[in-house]
Amino acid sequence: MTGQPPAVVQHLHRAIDGHDLRALVDLFATDYRNETPAHPARSFTGRGQVRDNWTQILAAVPDLRATLVGWGSGSPDAPSTVWAEWDWSGHRVDGNDLRMRGVTVLGIGPEDGTDVVQWARFYMEPVDEDDVDVTEAVRRIVGSSR
Repeated sequence: MTGQPPAVVQHLHRAIDGHDLRALVDLFATDYRNETPAHPARSFTGRGQVRDNWTQILAAVPDLRATLVGWGSGSPDAPSTVWAEWDWSGHRVDGNDLRMRGVTVLGIGPEDGTDVVQWARFYMEPVDEDDVDVTEAVRRIVGSSR
């Protein structure tokens, strides 16, 4: 997609890189709904959990940086749906590296006159650094003996 991502995505990127917890939390609706399809038990509702999650993240990864790899907007009948592909990296306070990649699908809409993230489907995952090739990975996932 050409041009600039929606303002909410730009603000989210700046807030993560700036470690600005308040600005980050303010980008989410009070009744924000987070769906984590690959890990359903991790889904939640509410801005308070956003604050709790990002408080923990920013404390544990004080040099966290986000790269916006790509983005796009929804179809003409769903223009407020935006996807953003991210690469997050940094060093955890326990000395280990953090690297996560994935996509967030965001539903953007107004709250108190400002566009915020109303809902998201969260597909961010830790980067797997093991040496398992695709054949072995598929075998493990489906339980094949071949």
